[in-house]
Amino acid sequence: MSEPPPPEPRRLYRIGDAMHLLSMSRSVIYEQIRSGRLRSVTQGRTRLIPASAISDYIDLLEQEAKAS
Repeated sequence: MSEPPPPEPRRLYRIGDAMHLLSMSRSVIYEQIRSGRLRSVTQGRTRLIPASAISDYIDLLEQEAKAS
């Protein structure tokens, strides 16, 4: 019997998942979205954060930390 293939990595995260991944509160996540520092998309009434946007945001934070 063969093993099932590994699950595909997630490409979109709900706000609650992004809060957990980034260790930020809901209000800070939305503040970062409003300021344009964290990209998001909407599907119907649901706001989602692409995995690439989370990576880009972390890169931005690292660049800011190096600059200071």
